[in-house]
Amino acid sequence: MARTPLLFQPITWRSVTARNRIAVSPMCQYSATDGVPNDWHVQHLGARAAGGAGIVFTEASAVTAEGRITPFDLGLYNDAQQAAYGRLAALITRGGAVPGIQIAHAGRKASNTRPWEGDRYIPLEEGGWNAMAPSSIGFAGKDPAPHAMSGADIAGTVAAFAATARRAREAGFQIAEIHAAHGYLLHSFLSPITNQRQDGYGGRVENRARILMEVLDAVRTEWPEELPLFVRLSCSDFIPGGLTPEGDILTIARLLAARGDVDLIDCSAGGIAPEQKIPSLHAGYQVPFAEFLRREAAIATGAVGLIDQASMAAEILANGRADIVLLARAVLADPGWPLRAAQRLGVEVDLPKPYGRAILHE
Repeated sequence: MARTPLLFQPITWRSVTARNRIAVSPMCQYSATDGVPNDWHVQHLGARAAGGAGIVFTEASAVTAEGRITPFDLGLYNDAQQAAYGRLAALITRGGAVPGIQIAHAGRKASNTRPWEGDRYIPLEEGGWNAMAPSSIGFAGKDPAPHAMSGADIAGTVAAFAATARRAREAGFQIAEIHAAHGYLLHSFLSPITNQRQDGYGGRVENRARILMEVLDAVRTEWPEELPLFVRLSCSDFIPGGLTPEGDILTIARLLAARGDVDLIDCSAGGIAPEQKIPSLHAGYQVPFAEFLRREAAIATGAVGLIDQASMAAEILANGRADIVLLARAVLADPGWPLRAAQRLGVEVDLPKPYGRAILHE
């Protein structure tokens, strides 16, 4: 084991062990019908499990119909959806990976067309729905302002997260990730760019983080202690006056660490508003966020962001910059990326038996 790169050593949280430290990041496919997974999701997730990843996450799974980004998003809030999710969890497990689910609410970014259909707001008369958010501030100038959530709205949404966690547990998922990034509902509460409330959910960072803590409390009533729980954060808004890693995000990360029931922060960035200005989109550009929070908040982190080379992924973990790497574009292009990475790093891995004759070298 000492000769095996950390990238390909198993990792354990609570009762769950992944065969390596490569995770397939949640990637929206915008291909569901009424929130129900179908054959597209079966082949998409099954291929990545068979491709050698340690963890395979579903795309963001909405806690309510109104919490979907588009009408074609996955959701987990009724029995038909839960039955189909059970097939996905079993398929990922059969492929040798740990099945993970990202639980989400789109907030003010709800009721949109798919990216390849123009990525525009869908009005009510075209079958859209009313979005809600901490404050009545639209995502883009042309979009209607969302409904500012009441106390009852907040309580109902918190309960919906818990209900989805229960369904995920019953479907067979072993890791749950709460989505508090990319401008969606929980991130929009965390960020001062989008949260202008004057009540207990606005103002200082501890108040803005209140709904996230309530969601985690509620989810843990349904998500058992022996199963790991992750949180995805946008560690920078890339907008003056917004979230920064050294400021509010560090405070939030320390609050998460102090809870004792959050096992990892998935460190992403951006998405809060169109006016964001990302300094540089280079390979590994978000890795410093994971490194910083791991060191300063004393909590496990996941590194994301254009990680596409085996040597880069191995270096991140070898140097203690993160505990896992989460890949999106790389495994979207090549489901067998983990197997190829193992070969490049000189690690012997077992191919799925039906693929025993596969040639991995280029």
